[in-house]
Amino acid sequence: MSEPGERPATIEDVAKLAGVSIATVSRALRSPEKVAESTRKKVTAAIARTGYTANAMAQNLRMQRSQMVLVLASSIADPNFAGILTGLEKAANDRGYGVLIGNTEGTTGLEQNYLRFLSTGMADGLVLLTGHIPVAGQPQTPLTNLPPIVATERPVSNPEISYVGVDDVAASKVATEYLISLGHRRITYISGGPADIRSDLRHDGYLQGLRESPEALRDWRVEGDGSSESGRAAVERLFIKDDLPTAFFCFNDNTAIGVISALQLRGYRVPEDFSVLGFDDIPFANNFTPGLTTIRQPRQHIGEKAMTILLDRLANRSLETQTHLLHGDLIVRESCGGISRKRDG
Repeated sequence: MSEPGERPATIEDVAKLAGVSIATVSRALRSPEKVAESTRKKVTAAIARTGYTANAMAQNLRMQRSQMVLVLASSIADPNFAGILTGLEKAANDRGYGVLIGNTEGTTGLEQNYLRFLSTGMADGLVLLTGHIPVAGQPQTPLTNLPPIVATERPVSNPEISYVGVDDVAASKVATEYLISLGHRRITYISGGPADIRSDLRHDGYLQGLRESPEALRDWRVEGDGSSESGRAAVERLFIKDDLPTAFFCFNDNTAIGVISALQLRGYRVPEDFSVLGFDDIPFANNFTPGLTTIRQPRQHIGEKAMTILLDRLANRSLETQTHLLHGDLIVRESCGGISRKRDG
């Protein structure tokens, strides 16, 4: 509607073209989550046709909103990151927000650099995949000095921060019960390291599975760090002893792949001689030989839910802290089998 030399488009122009009230246009710009999707699309189309986009951007500046969210991750190479990011971006785009990605590589310096996005107003909120409040290794920043935060993938030890992730305890209990149902009575849990709270949560689920067995089963834990190399090292440590497990429940798929590689290198077959079960269902899990039985994380759903909670809080800071634990599915492939009598003897 606006041609060069004509007056700038107004909110009245947008409302008239969209066939809605001025109040509805204002609400669609300020709180799009409160407007029906069909109405929001009409308003968006009218803004594009009238050239009112610049006015909408100016409104955001007056409100001191950037319409951007910073996603802080320890490593974008984490196999879970891409799926979670897909969900985060989808939910953000649906609400008119963009996403900035900060890859900290676990270093304090990079974390501090990315926090400048927040201090300079370039991002309105923060999604944490690091498992801690920034900045690592420094005195904790008061939450009052930070924008709204939601943690995902790794829980943060602060009751004021909402968290969305897979139910590690429940999923690990299901995994352990599955191995027991196959006849395994000597099951080793290979951990993800003392600094990762998910490792302890998954160990708790493993213990619950052992306790609910009709037989008294031993807690058999070997420390790892979540890498495939730690899986290989765990096998080497176990084979120093005469007492061996018949099944391995691993903190994640990378560890499980390392376990299988080490067993195969020693001439053993999986699952004929040993069963191995992972966690995460990374893309490589189904392309490995044998195909890895594992727990699948609903990564995209996790990302969508985390971003929705954050944007709701940006719209209304009085929202209470929320914790959402999503169901993890047992994906049965070829790496687990019934107990071998010669191995059980």
